[in-house]
Amino acid sequence: MDAALPRHWAERAACRHLEARGWRLLASNYRLRGAELDLVMQDGATVVVVEVKQRRSAAYGDPGESIDARKLARLRAAAQHFASFALKRPDAPLRLDAVLLLGTEARFELRHLEDVG
Repeated sequence: MDAALPRHWAERAACRHLEARGWRLLASNYRLRGAELDLVMQDGATVVVVEVKQRRSAAYGDPGESIDARKLARLRAAAQHFASFALKRPDAPLRLDAVLLLGTEARFELRHLEDVG
């Protein structure tokens, strides 16, 4: 599977961060009714769906605050669909991570949270 580069700068920064850890990009901006998977990466045998959230500043809260239970449920369903139909690996181990960026493309802080849901 040949993955296109992510569209948004924050998604590209998250992807570079994860690839530096040895992960491989499988897909970006994968759309499914009711959900979009920002990044789908492979970490060893595990397929990791990565939700990327970016805010310029913390004035309106932490970027991760928008990842609620409903969002996680939609991401889980879309992740299972991706593994089953795009990868043809319905039994693949799946994990949901989040990469949170605070700042602008020129200067930002990045936090990677593993297994958020």
